[in-house]
Amino acid sequence: MKITICKSEHEFNVTAAWRIIAQMLEKPDAVIGLSTGQTTIDMHAIVSDIYRQYPFDVSRITLFNVDELTNLPREYAGSCYTMILNQIAGPLGIPEENFIMPPTMSDDFGREARLFEQRLAERGGADLQMLGLGMNGHIGINQPGTPFESETWVSPMDPDFEARVRRETQVPEGTILGGLTRGIRNIMHTRKLILIAKGSHKAEMVEKAILGPVTTDIPASIVQMHPNCEILLDADAGALIAGR
Repeated sequence: MKITICKSEHEFNVTAAWRIIAQMLEKPDAVIGLSTGQTTIDMHAIVSDIYRQYPFDVSRITLFNVDELTNLPREYAGSCYTMILNQIAGPLGIPEENFIMPPTMSDDFGREARLFEQRLAERGGADLQMLGLGMNGHIGINQPGTPFESETWVSPMDPDFEARVRRETQVPEGTILGGLTRGIRNIMHTRKLILIAKGSHKAEMVEKAILGPVTTDIPASIVQMHPNCEILLDADAGALIAGR
């Protein structure tokens, strides 16, 4: 693993943005996985700002998100589709056929999960996955206890995670949420992973995931086994591992 600890949150956001842009420039038909949440909003804005100032060819770039909420309209402001569309796919003018996302509503999510993976495979598989680190160590929406051999599926929501999602995205009362997520096996087949975290509230989990044992109790710990993985942190998130 390569571990990069940035001096500030701003440096973290700029560095993460350039990791995405570098993949686009290095491989003009790259397949890039993103993540949503508070960690990624600013880095996506920087990608969009750089593209606006210095346009480059993205006509063959494919974007997708590692997961998606289920049982909500796709147009809902808190859907991963809408967030990625507004934050980066739209500003970069990514063609609609190159923005691959599972539907948020379906009577057969098992089929949708298989189709999602099939569409990525048809493009040669994922080149890069920006992977957020959950407070309980989840990656995608693969919660603690998820088998490492899991394939793309609809995961139950951790109660604390669900409460935060409902609070941050104003999910209507009575809506039963799920999360269609790439499985851990699928994530690990990505050619390059960048596990990202910022803020002091992530420091303890960063230490456990990166320096602790590889265990399904902390799904993110599996990235220790990936042959091409970078851990990208701000100073606060990396406080407990700096210098070790």
